[in-house]
Amino acid sequence: MNTTPTMRIGRCTLRAATNADAKAATALIDSVYREYGDRLMLEGADPDLLDIEAKYFQAGGSFIVVEDEERRIVATHAVLPAPGSSGLCSFKRLYLHPTHRGGEMGNVLMNWAIVEARRLGLKRVEFWSDSRFKRAHQFFGRFGYRRDGRERHMDDGAMPYSEYFFCLDLPDATLAPTTLRV
Repeated sequence: MNTTPTMRIGRCTLRAATNADAKAATALIDSVYREYGDRLMLEGADPDLLDIEAKYFQAGGSFIVVEDEERRIVATHAVLPAPGSSGLCSFKRLYLHPTHRGGEMGNVLMNWAIVEARRLGLKRVEFWSDSRFKRAHQFFGRFGYRRDGRERHMDDGAMPYSEYFFCLDLPDATLAPTTLRV
């Protein structure tokens, strides 16, 4: 069940995603992939975006979107508990429109995910991140995420790619300072 309240973040609005947001969220994420010469593969690596409510909310997780003043989706993020695993989750779909990168919006989204995971009773975050997202990897480090050296090579996208493994014990997570109020 979705319990994420709607919140103002500066001039934007953070709220729970619905299936009605799938097209706009998919367009945002695809635009980020295209920055790297790639594209979103709903029939391959990215089928979770076809039914956000079932994949995230019905699985005990959360998926949020951030809308700008014109109600365009400019950011996404999600928490997904691991099936059958007590206390383990993945953070997924952290994507921001270029105009919202490098400021405080990313901090707000990651803070939300850490707080939401703790609220859900989760203890550890593990996820894989595309090796091309170097700036994101530096961002993860500021919150205490660690790479353990694992790398996997994937072929479920439009082109082959590699991913790095990241993990964080939630009790050790550092929240980022931000002047944006949620």
